[in-house]
Formats: sequence, C-alpha cells, structure tokens
Amino acid sequence: MSSSATSFVPSVRPKDRLAVLFEEIAELCGQRNAIDGRLVEIVAEIDRDGLWGMTGARSVAAMVAWKTGSSPRNAEIVTAVAQRWEELPRCTQLLRDGRVSLDQVGVIAEKAGPGSDAHYAQLVTSATVNQLRTAIKLEPPPQPQPEPDPKPEPAPTYSKTCDDKGTTYRIFLPHLEAAKLDAAVQSHLDGMVADWKRDHADEADPDSASNQAPPMPTTVDAFMSLVEAGWDAEVARRPHGQRTTVVAHVDVKEQVASLHLGPLLSDADRRFLLCDATFEVWLERHGQPIGSGRDTRQISRRLRRALEHRDRCCVVPGCGATRGLHAHHIRHWEDGGATELDNLVLVCPYHHRMHHRGGITITGPAQHLVVTDGEGEQLSSASLARPPSTPPPDVPPCPGPTGERADWWWYEPFQPQPPPAAA
Repeated sequence: MSSSATSFVPSVRPKDRLAVLFEEIAELCGQRNAIDGRLVEIVAEIDRDGLWGMTGARSVAAMVAWKTGSSPRNAEIVTAVAQRWEELPRCTQLLRDGRVSLDQVGVIAEKAGPGSDAHYAQLVTSATVNQLRTAIKLEPPPQPQPEPDPKPEPAPTYSKTCDDKGTTYRIFLPHLEAAKLDAAVQSHLDGMVADWKRDHADEADPDSASNQAPPMPTTVDAFMSLVEAGWDAEVARRPHGQRTTVVAHVDVKEQVASLHLGPLLSDADRRFLLCDATFEVWLERHGQPIGSGRDTRQISRRLRRALEHRDRCCVVPGCGATRGLHAHHIRHWEDGGATELDNLVLVCPYHHRMHHRGGITITGPAQHLVVTDGEGEQLSSASLARPPSTPPPDVPPCPGPTGERADWWWYEPFQPQPPPAAA
C-alpha cells in the first residue's frame, strides 16, 4: 500500500521579502544619487563657463528642465546645487558617493547659510528632507535685522472671493490712492446722474402717466463706468496690450528707421519693432510730406486670436512661455512676408529679441517650423535621455535617512560666522 506524503514548500515570510526589496531599493537609490551628483557637476560646469547661453534657453534652470525632461521644480533644485557646488564640497561629495539624495542636498543649497557645509555634512546622511528644512529654519540670522518702523506704511491689498451668486472684492488703499479712486468714481457718478436727469426728467415726474424711468445711477454703476472707460482707453492705446507704444519713423524704400526725436535703429531693432506694429502712413512728394493716412494695425485682433488658439505658447523648443507673447513674421514684413497665419508664430520677448539679433533662426511655414541655434543646429523639445550604454555607478547601497524622530531640544543649530570687524 503506497502512501502519498504531503509536500510542504517553504514559503518566504513577508518580512524577509520586504527586506530583499528594501535592499534592491537601497542599491538603486545609491546609483540614482551618484548619477544625480554627476548630472549636477555637469550643470555646474555649464553654468560656470557660461555655456548655457548658446542653447537659447532663458536660464540655467530652463535649460536643465528642457534637456533632462524634468519638472521646473526639479530643475531649480539641480541648478541651486550646481551654483553652490564648490561652496558645499562635503555635501556634494556625499551626493557623488550615492550616500544622500539630490533633494537632501537641494534643501541645503537653497536655504543654508554660507560656511555651513561641514555642519550639515554630518546631519544630511541621517536626516530627512523635512528635518533638514527644520534645522535650517533654526539658524539665527547672519546679521542683525534692522529695527522695524514703529508704524509701517500699510501696503495696498486686493482680493476677491467667488460663490454661486457672484464675486465679492476687497481692496485696501492708502489715503492718497483712495482719494484718487473716490474722485474718479464721483466724477463718473455725477456725469451719469446728469445724463439720467436730461434723458428721463419727464418720466421721473411722479405725476407722469408712464413713470417708466430706469433707476437712478448708483456708485456701482459709476465704478463700472470707470472700469469700462479705462479699458476702452487701453484698447485704443494698445490693442493687444503686449507692450508700451514706441514711436519710430521708417523709410520702407531705404529700409532705415529711427526713434521719434531719437537715434537711428539697428537692422535687428527695426525688424523687431515692425513684426507687430501700428502703422501711420505719411505721403511725400519730392521729399516733402503732404499728408497722412489712417492708423492701421498690422496684425488684427481676429488674426491675433487665431494665432493664440493655434500656438498657445512660445514656439521656440524648450521655452513654453505663455504671457506677453509677440507675433513674429517668419518671412519678415519688409522683405515681402505676408501678414497671414502661415507666416506668423508666437514667440516670447526674450526669444523674439534673440532671433532678431542672430542668436536663433526661425524658418517656416508655421506648420513645419524649424528653429535652429546660432551654429545652425536644429532645436528640439525632446530631452537628451536615451538608453544607457555604460554600467551604473559602482557605489554602495544608500539606506536613506534613519527615520528617527528628531529631538530638536538637544540640536545645536549652525551658527554663522560674525562679519569681520572693520579695520
């Protein structure tokens, strides 16, 4: 008679399984920290030698976010550590060795006082990011703060709250600004009341048979009239509200321009101003002006809306700016470029100025836009990330912070060095 014995397969305890996974996490974190350290060192070299200016990026952080495909906040941390790379040799060496993370060193680079490298190098290996923030907050100010004014001038404030019924505005103004607002509102109210009395005097008579006069204008009506008047004046002055008015005189035939009662403009500045401008045509005969035509907006409001709907942001790769954008002619207006959607793109003021100064080139049409740097290399919004071709850094596993509760009662904050005494 054969008997079948039940086979028992030894199972791994959850605690042991978690320990194995934690060991792998520690190894990966150590490699990641070492890679971040090398990345920061490269960014520090780019920043130190000013190489980032050739990329067309607006700042070192913008270049890092663009080329690494990271978030703007992560790029700011990388840049902060890179800019203090030589000032924090101990902390950055721990990062290169894989023993601490970029976020831990980033807190020190962004907030810690000068000369605190040795102090925080002892703390960073065991403290969490939040604990490091607390430790830095405990630093005394490096210099005595000036005595506050006994009665500081209250700053103007403006806020609003919205609900289902409407919006409530709260505004605080010093007496002088408040007097200006009161005078403006009262002026509009007096004018509206005068118009109301002139137009509806008979209807407002109690003995009138119809008695269908609209209500008397209120202070709210006067305030809205003030807003509308200011809005109309702004639209008339700057239809797109992108920049202040600059008056320039342009000779289209000779392709020269000068500021009004000012010097001649360079070719780059002339093209920059003519990309999106209001024209006032003057007629001449034998070199003498004989009359002028109507003001004409080169890019109409309807065309501007279509341009904003299509592009949404600056078209230069890696930028992404959405405010204060300029409408740029791909083929310039004075070279025969049409003011049409296919020949227009939105660019931020920084890249618009850079293009006209030769830092970048923008060629079209708009549907197949090509942006190149000063060396003729095409710019792309894609990051530089690619599959690795070398083994990961050979560094020990990083266990991370200890996770112990910090006893701040016994903690001695970093003490900044007093300023040297005057000789």
